[in-house]
Amino acid sequence: MRPSAVALAAVLLATPAAAQNSTIAIPLPGGQKVERMKVAYSCNGGLKVQAEYFNAQPIALATIAFKKDFVVLANVLAGSGAKYAGGQYIWWTKGDNADLYDLTKGEGAPPVSCKSTP
Repeated sequence: MRPSAVALAAVLLATPAAAQNSTIAIPLPGGQKVERMKVAYSCNGGLKVQAEYFNAQPIALATIAFKKDFVVLANVLAGSGAKYAGGQYIWWTKGDNADLYDLTKGEGAPPVSCKSTP
């Protein structure tokens, strides 16, 4: 694939409209079954986040959509809860709560706090 085609594919996959119409397939070892779960969150400041979790041990991924952003995140080591990292964001969940960190805002910046909605 030419570099321009690779760059175009990366841009298309990063946009919400393209993400809804495109598919990424990841072959899983041993024919693991994928568990999927969609969760809606209401956050401080009126932010709404739509999350989808994909679990097929040892692989755990999440996607989050908010405002005009669509982010794919991979599960990373956490002391408690489930912590996901992707791009400039950290999405850290524990029970019905989640915190969204934007790393471009600096190390001491507070997260956006969220709670799952029924």
